[in-house]
Amino acid sequence: MSDDLIAKYGDARVPRYTSYPTAAAFSAAVGPDEYAGNLAHIAAAGPVSVYLHVPFCRSICWYCGCHTTITRQDAPVADYLDVMKEEIELVSFAAGNDVPVKYVHFGGGTPSVMKPQEFSALMAKLRSAFTFEAKAGVAVEIDPRTLVAPMIDALAENGVDRASLGVQSYDPIVQAGIKRLQSFEQTERAVAGLRSAGVSSINFDLIYGLPKQTVQSCIETVRLAAELRPERFAVFGYAHIPAFKKHQRLIDEASLPDAKQRNEQAEVIAEELQKAGYLRIGLDHFALPNDQLALAARNRTLRRNFQGYTTDDCDSLIGLGASAIGRLPAGYMQNHVPLGLYAERIAFGVLPTAKGYLLSEEDKLRARVIERLMCDFEADLGQLSSGSGFDTGFLVERNDRLGELMADGVVTISGERIVVCEEARFMVRAVAAAFDAYFSSHGHTHSKAA
Repeated sequence: MSDDLIAKYGDARVPRYTSYPTAAAFSAAVGPDEYAGNLAHIAAAGPVSVYLHVPFCRSICWYCGCHTTITRQDAPVADYLDVMKEEIELVSFAAGNDVPVKYVHFGGGTPSVMKPQEFSALMAKLRSAFTFEAKAGVAVEIDPRTLVAPMIDALAENGVDRASLGVQSYDPIVQAGIKRLQSFEQTERAVAGLRSAGVSSINFDLIYGLPKQTVQSCIETVRLAAELRPERFAVFGYAHIPAFKKHQRLIDEASLPDAKQRNEQAEVIAEELQKAGYLRIGLDHFALPNDQLALAARNRTLRRNFQGYTTDDCDSLIGLGASAIGRLPAGYMQNHVPLGLYAERIAFGVLPTAKGYLLSEEDKLRARVIERLMCDFEADLGQLSSGSGFDTGFLVERNDRLGELMADGVVTISGERIVVCEEARFMVRAVAAAFDAYFSSHGHTHSKAA
């Protein structure tokens, strides 16, 4: 792929497509009443996933794009968890206690900032409010720098079988540039503790495109990280959006790699992980060959949601906590972001829904196309539109973005089958954007495509 095309598409700002439409299309026209009405029917739609957002960290990492608050005190976390328990009551009342739960995911922020007893109490509240399946999976995002033995014990006692650890980079120069100092030994201790407690699946997050990051530092980070043999890696490109995340202004923009350098870093990380025995999954995940994520990729059952590539096959997601996004068959619902407003709505006995989006049949078709492109690098429009009542011609006819991608050799079309060329797979987000009916109105708010 030429440097010109890498610059053209790599510098383009496009969504990560963990949902469609993206949150930029959400509107305050969808609120608590719409959410409650749709929750009333959720049990009939099959098992659900539950996401709990814990928006607290002990220190800020300058690259962070998450909704989080810095606190050195325990009281704000405890108070927030009490409010979240009240939200669980409101949601379970609207949905009914017979809602079957198949997956639970704690994200943040830093969920492991909770005290062990707080985590156990929150899990107990969930289990009393919903009906957990016998083998329900529970995943937690963890900061290895602050993980302690009592918390590991609490995770194990409450059925946690998956853990995702932030690593990002082991290069001390890069770590200094993002204000996140973390040694290999800290990660090693966390992994050993989780393994001994029976956590069967561990993921490491890595980031490329960071300040002063080089191809060589990426190689060294991967080689160190792979020594601990996590089942999975998630490799993300740093999204520099200082207009929305003011702490990112602390990063020296002049030290950030350009599109070509970002692509080189992404590809060398992929090469090193594949050398270490990991299979490339979708755009930016990697897994050992016997991992469930690798099996899903081979079977074409891979899914994509707010946590990235996943084996989670639930069509409904209940989002709990400030800023959390839920997905129901009818559409998306997002809670208020400010902690005070979130708590205030719940205190009044009202679901804290701030905005959302109700899906049309066309939206659902476009979402299926985008998900398959992101997961499989190809999409059969005829198969995906079967039974929808739509002639798929409208997706490709007069689609200038798609025509440009074809002319540039990024995609090919044979009949109704669209394929992303192998050497251009890192541009798949740009391909997905060609099927995004709302992209032109919010494309400027997103991260670079590569």
